[in-house]
Amino acid sequence: MRLAEIFERVVGSDAPVRFRAYDGSTAGDPGSDTTIVVRTPVALNYLAQSPNEMGLTRAYVSGHIDLEGDMYTALKAMSQFALGDRVRPSALDLARIAKGIGWVKFVNRVPPPPQEVRRGRMLGLGTRHSKGRDAEAIHHHYDVSNAFYEMVLGPSMTYTCAVFAEQDTDLEQAQADKYDLIARKLDLRPGMRLLDVGCGWGGMVRHAAREYGVKALGVTLSKEQAEWASKRIAQEGLTGLAEVRHMDYRDVPDGIYDRISSIGLTEHIGARNLAGYFSGLHAKLKPGGRLLNHCITRPRNDLPPLNPRGVIYRYVFPDGELEGPGRIQTEMNDAGFEIRHQENLREHYALTLRHWCANLDANWDAAVAEVGEGTARVWRLYMAGCVLGFEMNVVQLHQILGVKLDGTDSHMPLRPDFG
Repeated sequence: MRLAEIFERVVGSDAPVRFRAYDGSTAGDPGSDTTIVVRTPVALNYLAQSPNEMGLTRAYVSGHIDLEGDMYTALKAMSQFALGDRVRPSALDLARIAKGIGWVKFVNRVPPPPQEVRRGRMLGLGTRHSKGRDAEAIHHHYDVSNAFYEMVLGPSMTYTCAVFAEQDTDLEQAQADKYDLIARKLDLRPGMRLLDVGCGWGGMVRHAAREYGVKALGVTLSKEQAEWASKRIAQEGLTGLAEVRHMDYRDVPDGIYDRISSIGLTEHIGARNLAGYFSGLHAKLKPGGRLLNHCITRPRNDLPPLNPRGVIYRYVFPDGELEGPGRIQTEMNDAGFEIRHQENLREHYALTLRHWCANLDANWDAAVAEVGEGTARVWRLYMAGCVLGFEMNVVQLHQILGVKLDGTDSHMPLRPDFG
């Protein structure tokens, strides 16, 4: 059985992409701008052993399956096609496919590409969200290469959702606008002390110090992020106001801060640790102080957790967990915060990711030279899939503002204008 026939039996003869295989067979839409290419027989080993998105990911990351054309366009076309009304392969069809592939493909195990985090590796580091295991999870995702991140994220080195005034707003401006939105929600003023937990490359810390005269401390578990941020702080002449430390948020020395920002860290905390996380931040705020929590969320609170055997978990965010906005808000509330404002920036993250995808494509050869083709492929697939995820409301992005009351006084204006 030729591979194009297998493709048509599994996907259908009216697939919205082209298909080409090493055996010379073709299928799908000949007019499509995207083509799935099966380059080697090893792709069949991966697909036979994991006939789902994991098998496809392994085959793509290792280069045995390729995509000609735009990744997002292909993923969107196939996802819409999969949701439509079409005839699924019967048990007889699947048996014929298995016979056509050959039993050896099912039993001849092929190791996953090295970019995949195996479960045993994480289990050997202790319980989920212990300090050592969290450090390794952060290292896997954020210590890829600062040079690589500069190619993808652009000059701001900001790996969180931007805020776009218009569809065509420049990414750098949108990231600056995001930081300024957070600063205005926190009502930053000269002389205040700001703690930014999970500070990344120090974007919020530098913005707060430069634009608002705030004394800002950022902490990150990524050593490469901390080193990059410290150099940039010195280059910008902000050493007297801004500081980034390589530190677990749980080890921040006791002290009282006027404001706290948490931008993209909650996804790494874990549901069982949210109560302690928000209680700890509450304890570090002075009465009347504010917390702005910015994180990816699920569209509902009753959805199951991320699949620990899934692609995102194994290739991108080991031990990552996403909660619904109601769960985040409840945990903040129960920790003592009075909730004053929340908003969903789902569409803004889709736009942000589109810019990152375009940056990676524009710098593809340099990115591959920096981190290797397998890692670059992981990011190409992951970011394009995330664009689709935010557009289709599989995931959202919420900012939630909480206040630590000063007795019963919130120190908030009657009608704050965050713009």
